[in-house]
Amino acid sequence: MMDTREIRELTIDEIDAEIEKTREELFRLRYRASYEQLEDPALLRQLRRQVSRLLTIRHESAPQAAGETDV
Repeated sequence: MMDTREIRELTIDEIDAEIEKTREELFRLRYRASYEQLEDPALLRQLRRQVSRLLTIRHESAPQAAGETDV
């Protein structure tokens, strides 16, 4: 799991790739949870929060990447 500081150092494309990877992992884990008991059920929550964290930071940095400024 990446912390917020590490995520902020990534580029938009790297954040997008990380979002895709985390969502895919979350999907696989949910699928596995449907037919067997997970060793660490808290991992579902951690992955959901990681996706939210990534999306939040991506939306924060999107206007900066586009060169827009608040005037």
